[in-house]
Amino acid sequence: MDVSLLEDIVEKLRTDKPLEAKYRNHELAGKFKGVWECHIQPDWLLLYYKDKNILVLTLVDT
Repeated sequence: MDVSLLEDIVEKLRTDKPLEAKYRNHELAGKFKGVWECHIQPDWLLLYYKDKNILVLTLVDT
């Protein structure tokens, strides 16, 4: 697992830069509306949301 991939994505999210399409960044639905999911790698997920100017990482899982 290359932690620098996670660091790069977090930096882009923190600075409001768009993620490349390969990360399949999308908002979840239902009770998770407002939470976003991106695929750092096909089997490595990041769930997050933004609350005002705060980036909250809720799950990093493989």
